[in-house]
Amino acid sequence: MLNNNINHNKKKQTLIKKNIILKLNYKELNTLKYKEALIRDKRTYIQYYISLLQINHILLFIFYNKDYNSGIIKISIFLFNLASYISVNALFFNDDTMHKIYTNGGSYNIIYQLPQIIYSAIISAALNVMIKLLGLSESNVLKYKKINFKIKNKDNEFKRLITILKIKFTFFYVCLFIFLAMFWYYVTCFCGMYRNTQLHLIKDSLFSFATSLISPLAIYLMPGIFRICGLKYKKKIMYKISKLLQMI
Repeated sequence: MLNNNINHNKKKQTLIKKNIILKLNYKELNTLKYKEALIRDKRTYIQYYISLLQINHILLFIFYNKDYNSGIIKISIFLFNLASYISVNALFFNDDTMHKIYTNGGSYNIIYQLPQIIYSAIISAALNVMIKLLGLSESNVLKYKKINFKIKNKDNEFKRLITILKIKFTFFYVCLFIFLAMFWYYVTCFCGMYRNTQLHLIKDSLFSFATSLISPLAIYLMPGIFRICGLKYKKKIMYKISKLLQMI
């Protein structure tokens, strides 16, 4: 009787562990294959939309804690983004911009600055994607999670994962330090030479940052339409389109 209880408890613990490992987070649900999604993804349009914001929005991403990324890395990426918005905006201040500020008597002309704000937001977003690839660990962990039940020597595979992440994080912080040093040097020189333009730089940077906060709210409205309709009406092509759109 005692042995039966022990065996039963062991099986129960094993089942619980498997359920924890097999439980999917937003990233895994959003990247399911079509046939798997038909079975496993029962979310509504709003739930899917919120999931895209939580894993992609520059600010909401920090507070999403159901992924496999380091919280410290997330904060580091966010601070890098702030620095990149200021630095990239500073790069766009040329002779024409300075002349326009002079002819306007130093007043801020948002219409004239709008193209610069948009270009800066796009370039900063590209830098954000690059730095995320270096620092985020979720793709590596999900790959390990996927093959966990298929391999016999789990300890070696786990050690390999840890080694990869250590190298990745080291490379991430080295690159981060180099970028931030370059940003600091350029912005310091800029502000030292063009003291009367500092306020314009701050305003442009704030508008670019605001653009990065607002634009995802509109961009991620579209993927859910294709995904939900694709799953509801069993249209594989629509589901594939939604997976492409959610990568933007």
